[in-house]
Amino acid sequence: MGRVKGKVVVVTGAASGLGFADAQQLAAEGAHVILTDIDEERGQACADTLDAAFLQQDVADEASWERLLSFVEERYGRLDGMVNNAGIAPIADIETTTTEVWRKTLGIHLDGTFWGCQSAIKLMKKGNGGSIVNMSSTAALVGIPAYLAYSAAKGGIRSMTKAVAIHCRQQKLGIRCNSVHPGSISTPMVHHALKTLVGVDLPAEEDPEATRIAMGVGEASDVAHMVVYLISDEAKHINGAEMVIDNGDTVV
Repeated sequence: MGRVKGKVVVVTGAASGLGFADAQQLAAEGAHVILTDIDEERGQACADTLDAAFLQQDVADEASWERLLSFVEERYGRLDGMVNNAGIAPIADIETTTTEVWRKTLGIHLDGTFWGCQSAIKLMKKGNGGSIVNMSSTAALVGIPAYLAYSAAKGGIRSMTKAVAIHCRQQKLGIRCNSVHPGSISTPMVHHALKTLVGVDLPAEEDPEATRIAMGVGEASDVAHMVVYLISDEAKHINGAEMVIDNGDTVV
């Protein structure tokens, strides 16, 4: 306990799935967590369970980042960690992806992560540095045909992370930036994909835990523990890395 005690950390897309798991684990380890999400009602409810702060945010809206910066600075005076987690995963391949879906997906993932990194650096420079964690995916490493826009966006986040990491090192800002690449993790997003693509309704199975294990699907906490590590001072020499959490799926 207390691995990130006292650190001020923002988690975007924190009203469900990996974002909420990250926020839960960070709070459990002593961080002051600010949850953000486009879903105000659900996000506030999640924050209340953690006795944490919440701010409604559309990460694809630049003005929302200015509001978040002001909120964090006024309430806490600094920022120690940023977890750029918000995202969507529309199921559509190269032939069926519409321009609208393409632009919305890249807007949330790439624009949101760009502004998230930029905003974090502005505040972290005023303090003692910090840690940025960008949520990518194994889709950035191998490409998933049924997730064309998502794969492209996550690939962009992977490269952006490395560019930000090296910039911060060159400028001696004391800010680290790493990406996390989950494979199949038990979240509402993955449950939807399994049901749509392979006909498996994981939540409805008689023994969902056994089915999850049999299918090689991980738990949200597997990712959250990695996020806590990267935010913590334990990872002070980890910068520009891509942390893959997929039980070897991208190896074989």
